This record gives sequence, C-alpha cells and structure tokens, in this order.
Amino acid sequence: MEILEELKQELKKYENPDKEKFKYFHKTNNGDYAEKDVFIGITVPNIRKVAKIYYKNVSFNQIEQLLQSKYHEYRLTALIILTYQMKTNNENIKKNIFDFYLNNTKYINGWDLVDLSSHDIIGEYLVDKQDERKILYKLANSKNMWEQRISIVSTWQLIRNNQYNDTINISKILLNNKNDLIQKAVGWMLREVGKKDFQLEYNFLKENYKQMPRTMLRYSIEKFPEEIRLRFLKGNI
Repeated sequence: MEILEELKQELKKYENPDKEKFKYFHKTNNGDYAEKDVFIGITVPNIRKVAKIYYKNVSFNQIEQLLQSKYHEYRLTALIILTYQMKTNNENIKKNIFDFYLNNTKYINGWDLVDLSSHDIIGEYLVDKQDERKILYKLANSKNMWEQRISIVSTWQLIRNNQYNDTINISKILLNNKNDLIQKAVGWMLREVGKKDFQLEYNFLKENYKQMPRTMLRYSIEKFPEEIRLRFLKGNI
C-alpha cells in the first residue's frame, strides 16, 4: 500500500461519527468562511499521533495531496507533518518547507490550520533572519484573512525568542481590521508580548486602545491585573 493511503487508513481509525460537534468550532453556515469545509471528526491529539508516525517518510508531493483535500483534518495533518519536518538543523530543508507553506496558503484556510502551523514554520524560519521578514508585512497587507492571520500568529515564535518589534508593527497594520478572527489573533499575540514584556504591551495599548476593536482589546488585556483591565475597558487610561 502506498504510504499516503496507509496514512489515510490510520487516520480513519480515529474518525468520530459525531461530526457536528467538530463543526461547532468553525463557521460552516452558508456564506461563512468554512461553508464548504468537510469534517470527518478527528481530534488534534490523534492527528498528531498519526503525523508522528509518517512525517519522516512522506514527500512534498504527498503532503500537497493531503493539503488539497476537501477534508479539513487531512489538511491539518499535512501541516502538522510539516511542523515535525521543520525540526531539523538542515537549513535547506527548512527553506524548502518555508517556501512550500507560502506557496500553498490558499489551502491553509481555517483558524486552527493557521494556529497550529504558522509559528512553527514561518516564525521558526524567520527567528534568525531579520532581513527576510518583509514576507510577514506582505501577508499582513493581503486581502486574504488567512494570510493576515498567518502574518500575526507567525510572530509567536519571534515573541518566544524575545523579539517583539514585528508583532507590534503588524498589530498596527491590522489594528482596525473588522474580522473577528483577526482581532482575536492580534489580541492574543499582544497578550503573549505582555507575558514577556508587560510595559511594552501596556504602552502600545495606551496609545492605541481607544481605536482598536473591543474584541482585540479584550483579548489583549485578558491577563492584566483586574484594576488595570477595568480601566482599559472603561476608557480611563
């Protein structure tokens, strides 16, 4: 049996017949972003379990086939395989994965697909490559909401390495974005900055909180001391 078919058979062992609960976390109604998405009901831990078995032996071509699938969990499996393959000291392999990811963003079309892959691939590649980070700004200025989300969530890996400037700069670009999934992602990353450098996040919010969407603000200040959090919410900073 070809390895890709073997992988799919392994995934099927973990299918859940109650697929409706998986749709709950995604907007699948007519006109929503996940309207045409098909779920087969496999949890992330089980997807990771299968990906760990096969990631060393699947090619880009096979990953691409998974990534182009109509099944949401197949696409997620492809991306998680890439995150495992990214854990190498071979810079050529890392560069190939980075380029492959960017060439296939049209298939990375769900918040979980972005959140479970972008920082481990795009962010990881850019940690020591300051001069190549213009791609983050290109994605941030894209008209595609998923590329916008990739741009900000990718900076999580930079934050973990005590590099905050790109998160702050991209947050400014996306500050007035009307999409709640972008607002939540920006707020989340600003919160991650605050965990490492509270004053930096505080100063950014003090300057911008009155114009940012309420959802973004709430996500940003979630871990603030209650007194300061309430002052932001009441506009008293």
